[in-house]
Formats: sequence, structure tokens, C-alpha cells
Amino acid sequence: MSRQQSPLAGVRIADFTIHAAGPYCTHLLSQLGAECIKIESRTRPDAFRKPHAVYGRMQAATFDQVSANKLSVRLNLKQPEAVALAKRLVAVSDIAAESFRPGVMKRLGLGFDEMREAKHDIVLLSLSASGQTGPDSHFAGYAPLFGAWGGLGWMSGYTDGPPVEMRHVMDHSAGMHAALATMAALHQRRRTGNAQHVDLAAREVASAMVGDALVLASVGQTPARPGNADLAMSPHGVYATAQPDRWLTLAVRNDDEWRVLLRVLGQADTDPRFAKAAGRVRLAAAVDQMVAGWLSARDADETAVRLQQAGLCAHVSWTLQDIADDAHLRSREALVEVSAEGIPPRLAVGAPGRFGGTPDVGIRRLTPALGQDEEYVFGELLGLGSAQRADLEAREVIA
Repeated sequence: MSRQQSPLAGVRIADFTIHAAGPYCTHLLSQLGAECIKIESRTRPDAFRKPHAVYGRMQAATFDQVSANKLSVRLNLKQPEAVALAKRLVAVSDIAAESFRPGVMKRLGLGFDEMREAKHDIVLLSLSASGQTGPDSHFAGYAPLFGAWGGLGWMSGYTDGPPVEMRHVMDHSAGMHAALATMAALHQRRRTGNAQHVDLAAREVASAMVGDALVLASVGQTPARPGNADLAMSPHGVYATAQPDRWLTLAVRNDDEWRVLLRVLGQADTDPRFAKAAGRVRLAAAVDQMVAGWLSARDADETAVRLQQAGLCAHVSWTLQDIADDAHLRSREALVEVSAEGIPPRLAVGAPGRFGGTPDVGIRRLTPALGQDEEYVFGELLGLGSAQRADLEAREVIA
């Protein structure tokens, strides 16, 4: 089932993760070629399998973005025989991944010690809100809370406004950190031959993104929410143009670029207060107001092209439709069309990385139906005959 030219060809993952952060980690690894077997049950399927009318289709859009490529089997882990089968699956895997509250897997009989008995050199990823240890380890959380808890929300938003905590891509950020840590643990296992337990806390991922602000706080200074402002650049922001909801993002890095901006926009360099970067930063609000006035009557796309050609950092703030239609992303297969029997082709996000000489990365199959791959997993990998599987289904071990 693995792709021999992929970077992670031959690596198998027993995936017990749920929701988004953990599944995104294993999804990234699957795009690099790892064989990822997702374990669910009919009574407790992944919560993200539910339909989302808000996305314009009555299918599980959220589930699709973290579960393409994966294989699916059903195991009712409340049954001891199902736990035994899960251990057998761990025994033929390189990595196991889970994203429950600390203690849940242990209570199921699938903690690190139990997994290590099944596979002496297993790499276990445990991704939770606050980690496996510490006074807050029992707390639950979800993406917006991670940003709030980790300080990222406090540092997002405008200086004179409230924290902006509810739209951070915290699940995906935590998943990316988890994928990196899991790869490091896999490398360490190959060097040492020892099992590894990766303990990753999503709130600590958020805190890692505000390191400079934490340094200020540690010396008694109160960091301020910067909005779009920059400590060294002005103008530095997103500006309205003549078209409704067509915004232009602009950053001027130095005095030479400021003069280029004036020339491209046909403005006279008459105000000595703005000639130097220090003055523009000190009077950033006035600079923003002036630049906003210049751009308010201009075409966003045409102006962005002219500024780019002059060597300035400028681009239209793209809509999702702009991204979906982008020929560059499609040519690099960052966006790919996927399809399956009975399902019309649709766009999916491909693997962001490119590998010279090993092009076989990305999405190779759509999201699996619940239990879709049991013939391969239970039959070929674990050696269960059809009569055995039928008996286990009848007794709701496989369910």
C-alpha cells in the first residue's frame, strides 16, 4: 500500500487521533508516503465525519482535509478483544498517534508501556491541550482556546481593540509541530533502537509563536498588540482599493522603496517628516491614512502588478476563489483535483513540499468510508480470516 518513491515509503502509522490537530499531523505524514491506518468505531466515529452545510455541501468537509490518503478500520476499544487487535496493529506499525486527554489511552489499555510491550521500538505521539504532565494536564481544549491559553490571541488584533483568538489555525499549527517532532523521534529510534514517546501540548505551540513578546514581558515590559504595524517599516498594512473587498497588502522596507512608491503612485515627495523610516514609523497612523487615500481610487490588481514590477512588496489580499483558480499553485500541484467512483472531481490541498527525484508525494486517494480497508488491514496485515472477522463483527468487536 506504500509508494516506493515517497520519502516515508514503508513507514506505517496506527492512527488513534481525533478531531483536527492530531489527524492533520498524520495526514501530513501520509502525504509523504506513510501508510496511515485510522482506527474508529461505528458507535464513536471521529466527530469531524459529520456533514457541514456551512461549507456548501452535506459532506464532512472538515474531515476530508485531514483524512485523505488514510485507511479506515473499525475497532470498538471498549471490548478487550478490540484492544488486543489494536495492539497487534501497533506491533506491525512504526508510529502510533493519539490526541485524547492524558490518561484515556492508558485506561483503554493502550498507554505507552502497553504499546512498548507490543512493539519494543514504537514511536508514540501524544498530542493534547496541555501535555501529559503538569498541573493543567487534565484540561480539555480546542483550537481557539489554545490561542487564548498560549498568549497568541492576546498578541493578535489591533492595538486599540480586543484580542483576536477565534480564528487562529491552531489545530494545523499543532499538527505541523507534531509531524516534525514525530519525524525527529522516528530518526532517533533508528539511531538508538529505542521506543520514543513524543508529548506535545497545543497551548505550548501557541506560546512558541510569541517568543519575542514573552521576552519583553519577562523584563517587565507590556507588549502591545501590533495589528498590521511593524517596528521598522511604514507603510506596512492592508489598504482598501476602488473595488469593494479588494484589498492591497503593502510593505515598504526602506527610504529608497518609499521614493519608489511615491513615483509609481505619482505622488510628490513634499513632506519632510516622511522622508526617513524613523519618521514614518513614528507617524505610522498619518502615513497609513495618506497611503489609504492614494489607493482608495485605484485598481487593486493593476496597482499591485505595477508595484511588484518596481521591486516593492505588494500583492492583492487574495480570496479563496483567487487561490482555487491560481495557475501557479495548480502547476506545482499545491492544489490537485481528486475524484472517486460516484464522486465528481474536486479540488484538494496537496503536499506543500517538493522533493527532487522523489515526486510521489501528496494526495493519492480520497477520504475513506468508515471501515473501508478492513479486508487489507485485518485480512492481509493481521491474518484474520473472513470467518473470524464475521464473528468479531457479530460480537461488535469490529464495530
